[in-house]
Amino acid sequence: MLRMLRRIFQLLLVLFIVFCIYLGYNTYNAKRHQLPVGMVSRIKIDDAAPGRLAEAVQFATVSFPTSVDTSALLKLDTFLQKEFPLCDSLLERTTLNKFSHIYCWKGQNTSLQPILLTAHQDVVPVEGNSLARWTENPYGGKISGGMIWGRGTLDDKVSVMGIMEATESLLREGFKPQRTIYLAFGHDEEVSGLHGAISIAKWFLDKNIHFEYVLDEGGLVLENAFPGLQSPLAMIGITEKGYVSLQLKVWLNEGGHSSMPPAQTAIGLLSKAIANVEAHPFPARIDGAVKGMFTYLGPELSFPYNVLFTNLQVTEGILKMQLANKNTTNAMMRTTIAPTIIQGGVKDNVLPTEAKAVINFRILPGETVQSVKDHVINSINDPKVKVSLLNPDAAQNPSKVSSSESYGFKTIQKTTQQIFSNVVVAPFLVIGATDGRHYQSVCNQIFRFLPLQIQSEDLSRIHGIDERVSEENYLRAIRFYVQLIKNSGKSE
Repeated sequence: MLRMLRRIFQLLLVLFIVFCIYLGYNTYNAKRHQLPVGMVSRIKIDDAAPGRLAEAVQFATVSFPTSVDTSALLKLDTFLQKEFPLCDSLLERTTLNKFSHIYCWKGQNTSLQPILLTAHQDVVPVEGNSLARWTENPYGGKISGGMIWGRGTLDDKVSVMGIMEATESLLREGFKPQRTIYLAFGHDEEVSGLHGAISIAKWFLDKNIHFEYVLDEGGLVLENAFPGLQSPLAMIGITEKGYVSLQLKVWLNEGGHSSMPPAQTAIGLLSKAIANVEAHPFPARIDGAVKGMFTYLGPELSFPYNVLFTNLQVTEGILKMQLANKNTTNAMMRTTIAPTIIQGGVKDNVLPTEAKAVINFRILPGETVQSVKDHVINSINDPKVKVSLLNPDAAQNPSKVSSSESYGFKTIQKTTQQIFSNVVVAPFLVIGATDGRHYQSVCNQIFRFLPLQIQSEDLSRIHGIDERVSEENYLRAIRFYVQLIKNSGKSE
């Protein structure tokens, strides 16, 4: 018996050693995906550029679901024409729906498909009760401590101004692109782009203009982004999650006095329905853009993270459990469930006949608006709870996944490695929504990347308090756009 146990132990030990060798072999031989390029010489940018961004912040181009600040948008447009006279005079300009603008910079080689650099002019509002917590006026456009403060410095006037600065600089040098460059600036991205990017995309489609690639806002260059990664991580979005809000509604024939409640009340049924939805989360998946990100990251990580990420066929279950513990990483793996609104009742002693709730879902690629609705209905399993789309026009399936092997991705990656020091580039799933999704009718390769290097803790400033960008980071973003335009002149 003792001999048998010894042999079993020896066998297990051999299997363990073989398994470790297998993991080590995969880790050591994992393919690296960083390009063999070095940084370019520092590109000279006008010292006045940060001041222009600060001035642009002062136009409070806030968009609301039913309106936009037309006066602020018109003032911003006048400002852009004045500050970028070469863009205004040498490029073909088209205005749609009064406030969205398209610029065309004709290329010399008409056999090359054009590219599109896009951004949005509008910003989200600032909550009135949060104003006192801002270090600087959110619309003051102040430069202080090396920082440009205010709404739009991260989302997304910084892109509008950065693209215009880069284009104006190249025009001033007499640069002539080989490939036609389009610039497009919508005015209502923060409320789904229904009158901005959608109209711009239709204009391109009607003129049969299709793009080699599109670049919109999205991932950033993030410091301290990942355990085991010493370098900044540049996240190039290759797809984005879908979006739908579902309304749950319970209606009963009778209400009555709270002193004589029935066994089932409208609020009770609705509460149970919400609890059932939350008790049935969507399955976690590591595939598509997320798997691509881990594949790019694996060889760049230190031990033991490099072993985990270069052996996904073995370690996927462990990673899922770990990633599920943090909201940001959990959202990368699954369709998320977020109850956001609940309504019911008018008085403390009156039983309501109706109760309603809204649950917002960010849909993982591979699922659809319809599959989310079906999942919710099945999870609730109660015909008394009616499920419907809150706003069908705003519902969006996940976008198509762009290729990390495409010309567009490689060009953006090359430019990123040329401008940002010691950076690791990886594909990325954008968990929010951008205007980029609206251009799928005119381009198969859409990327979402904002060339700003920030700390992880600065992510909360996007749509939050004390939105700001450093002057140096902004100047580097302009250099990125300059280099990207130059790099994009080459054919595949």
